[in-house]
Amino acid sequence: MSLCSHCVSGVRHEGTPEGQTTTIGGVESYVATPTGDYPKDKVVLFLTDVFGLKLDNNRLLADDYARNGFRVVVPDLFEGDALPADALNVPGAFDLGAWLGKHPAPHVADIVRKVLAALKAEGVKRVGALGFCFGARPAFDLAFAGELDAVAVAHPSLLQIPADLEKYAASAKAPLLINSCEVDSQFPKEAQAKADEILGGGKFAPGYERLYWDGCTHGFAVRGDISDPKVKAGKEGAFKASVEFLIKHL
Repeated sequence: MSLCSHCVSGVRHEGTPEGQTTTIGGVESYVATPTGDYPKDKVVLFLTDVFGLKLDNNRLLADDYARNGFRVVVPDLFEGDALPADALNVPGAFDLGAWLGKHPAPHVADIVRKVLAALKAEGVKRVGALGFCFGARPAFDLAFAGELDAVAVAHPSLLQIPADLEKYAASAKAPLLINSCEVDSQFPKEAQAKADEILGGGKFAPGYERLYWDGCTHGFAVRGDISDPKVKAGKEGAFKASVEFLIKHL
């Protein structure tokens, strides 16, 4: 990328999204574009949590990555069926299992592939992916197939441990960054340790990093309560680390 790792523009916690909603490969997508010059042959896919591309937190994050020199594309992974922002506020009030059944991993990956094909037809040569929560699943699946050049995930969900980590080590070529946290039932400390065991210590030649954000809980990188200083530091730190990782590897 055109920026150095020390020239990272920060993450916002509130504001008005600045990108545009368009259709790419038949898929509704939110697109955030840098205001200055940027490499037209590179793009970052922002693969969202279950709240999708219309959640302001996701759009603001996409805008912030674009401020750092990336063209960012946020595909609608759920074909208009993302969870409402308040869907999980009351435990048991929403049948998350039934909803997940309507959005199986192979279908979601194929949605992203439609966007990828259209972008490559425009001349895009290198593709990075950011995967948040649910979005880590398609990021891993695309990396398994050699369709990504760099992957950074935060509080990943729906991964099979250790099988998906072993498959990543065996078949993926994209450098991997994992932003993990203290309280996360989807990627607990045991899974974090297993990732280090399988991919760390130079075992994964393309490159592997895992960061641990103390005092943070699942979802912190997108929807964290920034009134908590540790969560604010975690959200900002995960953002900065992901930007620097993409600058280095994309």
